[in-house]
Amino acid sequence: MPMTKTIEEITIPSSSLGNDRKIAVIRYGKPVSNKKVYIQAGLHADEPPGFVVMHYLLKLLDQADKAGKINQQIVLVPVANPIGLSQWENNRIQGRFEQFNGVNFNRAYPDLTDKVASKIKTKLQQSSKKNLELIRRAQLACLNKIDTADEGDFLKKTLLTLAADADICLDLHCDYEACLHIYMGTPLWPDASDLVAQMGSKVTLLAKKSGGDPFDEACSKIWWELAERFPDYPIPNGCLSATVELRGGRDVSHENGSKDAKNIYHFMVRRGYIKGKAPALPRVPRAATPLAAVEHVKTTTAGVVIFTKQIGESVNKGDVIAEIINPIAKSSSERVKKVRCRTDGILFTKIPDRYAKPNRLIAKIAGKKPLKDKGDHLLTAR
Repeated sequence: MPMTKTIEEITIPSSSLGNDRKIAVIRYGKPVSNKKVYIQAGLHADEPPGFVVMHYLLKLLDQADKAGKINQQIVLVPVANPIGLSQWENNRIQGRFEQFNGVNFNRAYPDLTDKVASKIKTKLQQSSKKNLELIRRAQLACLNKIDTADEGDFLKKTLLTLAADADICLDLHCDYEACLHIYMGTPLWPDASDLVAQMGSKVTLLAKKSGGDPFDEACSKIWWELAERFPDYPIPNGCLSATVELRGGRDVSHENGSKDAKNIYHFMVRRGYIKGKAPALPRVPRAATPLAAVEHVKTTTAGVVIFTKQIGESVNKGDVIAEIINPIAKSSSERVKKVRCRTDGILFTKIPDRYAKPNRLIAKIAGKKPLKDKGDHLLTAR
């Protein structure tokens, strides 16, 4: 059977002389198909596990394409941030923030709800399918009108445009030291529980609006916001968009990459994008919990961190999760400061080094009850 795979290169307008960069877009399936999956990796360019997953996922999709098993559109951007990958300092990649302006590559995506609402308000119908198509056309029209000031803005506009008409968007990331966990919009749960179960997500964090406008929310929250704005018309959740955190930055291996790619592949088979029979769906490891219930554990003093709890371990309010060692404190009693958590939950991330300073975030705990002091910005700062 003829292969459907195509590769497109999109050139990012240069912000400095002689430094053009390209975004590679790999497509499978027929563009006229009704459904689409979009998957990208490396938006934070210093997070390598997603690149290995893409390597194995491409092998699986090449095999499926050769066998004529691709039912719908599948679009991959294996290296979503060539700008960040070019940012090196002291022999270390600095791919989380754009060096020109300090903006996080996974923040400040365009919020299109108001603009799309003004385009569709007199055109909505009593048909969920027609409203889905109407909103997607309006999204793309609004994105086309956005002027980009620099290469970072162009990158964000391009990625969002590639994903705007997708039913499923997966943004592959990782944390520092972590178990596999997933962020998604509250209205997507529990319909997206099959993704969580298939990936084996130990922690799943839900929010209607997390603050900062990350990529996954830019793809998904417009749907429930429009549904709330126009309650007399059937508007579906048109995009299952999730940020998949593939453990920690050092968890790069053939074993993990292959396993995660197979899980994504099986998820797409089960959802009907690829012909075949997926294996039995695993159980959801743990029920989803509010992002507002995540405790950002911070230190109050300088020193060296020794963790007394491990990634994935359950903790109770008041438990000591770490000790801060200061060898030059005046007395032995002052050389060790205990760090206690203030919620019950799962310890799911740690810092990669072991240095503390006042007010430094050293760990995150996924609790069940929202914390009172979380404010509007639920994600890590910036």
